[in-house]
Amino acid sequence: MLVERLQQTGLDSLLQKGAVWRGDGASRLPHKVYSSGQERLDELLGGGWPAAALTEFFSVAGTGLSLLVPVLARLSKEKRWLAWINPPYVPYAPELAARGIDTSSVLLLRDLENKQGLWAMEQALRSGNCAVVMHWTERISPAQLRRLQLAAEAGNCMAVLFRPLKHSSQSSTAALRLQVDTGRDGLVLKVLKQRGNWAGGSLQVCHSGEDQNPGGQGVDMELGPGLSRDDEKALPG
Repeated sequence: MLVERLQQTGLDSLLQKGAVWRGDGASRLPHKVYSSGQERLDELLGGGWPAAALTEFFSVAGTGLSLLVPVLARLSKEKRWLAWINPPYVPYAPELAARGIDTSSVLLLRDLENKQGLWAMEQALRSGNCAVVMHWTERISPAQLRRLQLAAEAGNCMAVLFRPLKHSSQSSTAALRLQVDTGRDGLVLKVLKQRGNWAGGSLQVCHSGEDQNPGGQGVDMELGPGLSRDDEKALPG
């Protein structure tokens, strides 16, 4: 009996640290999603962006932010923070506002070391004060990924990681993993993993914002909106 208690204590400790994933039937529960604003993209994603869960974008140059514009605009109306951690460019306030994003809800954290950035992301996710937390990072372990997934669930917050393409083969408990490539006519998306559905689906979203469905509502995919190297009109860091 004592041995069993010690074993359970050790297991509880590992679960708390995010080092072990428990498949206790959670995958059978319905999961909330946010519409992407494009019908074909929603179909590819299994309904939309996972709400209180972790999504990973894999690309050569941190591409994919433009796909999130409609959901960012919607979430900015919730009066919770839209947290940006170590974005490669400075968010450009006038452009964000033009896309329907309330810039007063944007929380910008820049120039953090990798360990600091991941810690900040986990704390922001758990706080319950953020609607979405986005982080551009180079290195993260499977245990850290699990911690972020748990934090997103605990804080009812959408978590997004932008990562180098070379790390796409790493194991992860993220609800959604997408590879984003830049094609001649726009972005080419490939589902690497998604909750409750098969991976492998793909879709091209054109620069004009139109996917293969002419009736779909789109956004400019060329460079990624709301990003600029010019600090003059950027959000304060």
